[in-house]
Amino acid sequence: MRLFGDDAPVELLPRDGSLVYWEWALGDRSADDVIEQLQRETDWEQRSIVMFGREVAQPRLNSWYGDVPYTYSGISMTPRPWTPLLTDLRERCEELTRARFNSVLINLYRNGDDSMGWHADDERELGPEPAIASLSLGAVRRFRMRHCNSREIVEVDPANGSLIVMSGLSQACWMHEVPKTKKPVEARINLTFRWIHPELLT
Repeated sequence: MRLFGDDAPVELLPRDGSLVYWEWALGDRSADDVIEQLQRETDWEQRSIVMFGREVAQPRLNSWYGDVPYTYSGISMTPRPWTPLLTDLRERCEELTRARFNSVLINLYRNGDDSMGWHADDERELGPEPAIASLSLGAVRRFRMRHCNSREIVEVDPANGSLIVMSGLSQACWMHEVPKTKKPVEARINLTFRWIHPELLT
């Protein structure tokens, strides 16, 4: 399933959760200005994860900002304090989604070799039906979701300045990825805003 539409939010999942897409989410902001400021201000890291018994570097750079720590794939991330820009972007996402967020994971996909494999954001501290707002900036990279039982695929090419929001049963019933591409592409920055439940942290 591919999306072609205007600035109005569009629901993409046929069942078992929600995937809502806004083609433009930055309001009056310039996407180029936001990208330039994020590249300049973000403390990028390349972390390692354990896959099939061996440690490998993640194929992207990232950084964690917010009010609480976060652990995924065996990686514990200590939050950096909100910057004015990240606070503004969080408030914009909260305005559009009517959800609350207390943290953001920023990913930098430097080129087509950087990627995110199939996974679900189903950590306990996110709660049973989390709302996750994913803001895309820069190059267009395909975003795919795959149903855990039927294996049905839903995919979209998020535009520069667009927003995707996964909620409801989307993390329980679907997995998602940003695959590699052989096409020549520039850098893409992705910000995933989420609410971490402090009472569920272990």
